[in-house]
Amino acid sequence: MKKQHISIQTLSGLAIITAIVVVLQLVGSQIHFGPFSISLVLIPIVVGAALYGPLAGAWLGFVFSVIVLIMDSALFMGINAFGTVVTVLLKGTLAGLCAGFVYNAFKKWAFVFKNLESGKESWQINLGVILAAIVCPVVNTGLFLVGCALFFLPTIREWGVGAGYTNVVGYMFLGLVGGNFLVELLINIILSPVIVQLIHLGRKHK
Repeated sequence: MKKQHISIQTLSGLAIITAIVVVLQLVGSQIHFGPFSISLVLIPIVVGAALYGPLAGAWLGFVFSVIVLIMDSALFMGINAFGTVVTVLLKGTLAGLCAGFVYNAFKKWAFVFKNLESGKESWQINLGVILAAIVCPVVNTGLFLVGCALFFLPTIREWGVGAGYTNVVGYMFLGLVGGNFLVELLINIILSPVIVQLIHLGRKHK
């Protein structure tokens, strides 16, 4: 009975976070920080991966990827449809999966986690999620750049020249990702531990 209760609780929590991922990705293009368009969708992916494990993180990343593929990939689809599908699905799914693995690895091997369930030394939850919050956008952006290099390099080079870049690598890092990645990484690091702490507090007072 206990296992069934945990399973239902997990599925319910995962369903809620999945809905949040969908909403944030659909409205994400409307969120700006100065000149940058900011995606907050990686935050619930990290939270879900930390609370429910790597497979949950992979699922949330996959949902995020499917929405990106449908809503925001028309330009790349017109250049190389196969490369677009592979890049978009892999980058989101593996970002969530890796975030979960990193969090679990830290939780398993760091001795400070011995009092996690009792609520003592709660800062270790923050540290584990911060590590996951760093890994998630790094993997997501890193695989995007790898996909660009593998499937779209001639086109990316042309875009770079048009934007005034003499080096395609410089354009990929500064023109395609650049400030957006840094701002998203900072927001992810700041907010993810806060959200996980609130969820843990809510569970304790049920």
